[in-house]
Amino acid sequence: MTKQTTIRAIGNSAGTTIPKAMLERFRLVEGDRVHLIETEDGILITPFDPDFAKAMEIYAEGARQYRNAMRELAK
Repeated sequence: MTKQTTIRAIGNSAGTTIPKAMLERFRLVEGDRVHLIETEDGILITPFDPDFAKAMEIYAEGARQYRNAMRELAK
């Protein structure tokens, strides 16, 4: 689904609005942080932190590799 919006001046910066239906669908509320990611196709606005996702991938790999040690440490 694509929507069009306009960039507007907000103080010394610029911003845009997100339609209410999209806010509800992605469970976003005022004050939530979103991430702007440059892609080959343009700008991706997402509530998901790509750095956190990468950290979780690294954790999952380490947890698999050292699962026996983690089990012993948990005792």
